[in-house]
Amino acid sequence: MGLKEKPIGIFDSGVGGLTVVRAVRKALKSEDIVYFGDTARVPYGTKSRDAIMKFAGEDIEFLLSQDVKVIIAACNTVSAIALEEVSVLYDLPIIGVLQPGARASCRITRNKRVGIIGTSATISSGAYTENIRKVDPCIKVFTGACPLFVPIVEEGWEDTELALLAARQYLSPLVANEIDTLVLGCTHYPLLKNTIKAAVGKNIGLIDSAEAVSKLLEETLKKENLLRDTENKGNSKFYLSDIPPNFIGLAERFLGEPIKHVERTY
Repeated sequence: MGLKEKPIGIFDSGVGGLTVVRAVRKALKSEDIVYFGDTARVPYGTKSRDAIMKFAGEDIEFLLSQDVKVIIAACNTVSAIALEEVSVLYDLPIIGVLQPGARASCRITRNKRVGIIGTSATISSGAYTENIRKVDPCIKVFTGACPLFVPIVEEGWEDTELALLAARQYLSPLVANEIDTLVLGCTHYPLLKNTIKAAVGKNIGLIDSAEAVSKLLEETLKKENLLRDTENKGNSKFYLSDIPPNFIGLAERFLGEPIKHVERTY
């Protein structure tokens, strides 16, 4: 198999990274994708740095065993805490979701006041703030952890009054700081776009890290001459370290399409 014909590897601690699969599939229809979700050890955000480093390395090794040409770490926790150190160990492009979202916010903000929301681990790492300030040190960054958002999405309650109340509670301090741009720093959060927009108002732009990383992926594949030379629709394979009973229904909501086949890894 030639390099161009090899699949794109995407991993996450669970199912949230499927929003990245969805964005990549939309942008690069002809590419094959291999997805690995470490559902047996989710969430990564509550684990130690050493554990996150270990898990990230094992996830990458699994995707390498699938002969992928590029890897996306679709986990904000891994991107924030482990990716810079782990990625130098491998001889292929490895892209995180954090840097593309941070850069997109710098391009879009008009008043240089940017909000970041994510899991507690992502926010406490300070990685988004660091990446934004590397691009534009004049930007003021305001952050907020939203720990209820992930279970709300996984329960399928993203368009409910409960979700809106939680969003208003979490986001009101950021709105009060007059942000004009909000980065959705967790791969679950794109499913809450409508609710978040209702909570913050129409004048605040939302940065979907899944869409941002798909654009960077396309740029990377072009630069490395790895874009697939076919108009045929690519295939997707899904692997999990454990298959929860509700996985198929949840995953199809994240993907926006049916999942035909899932395998468990051991």
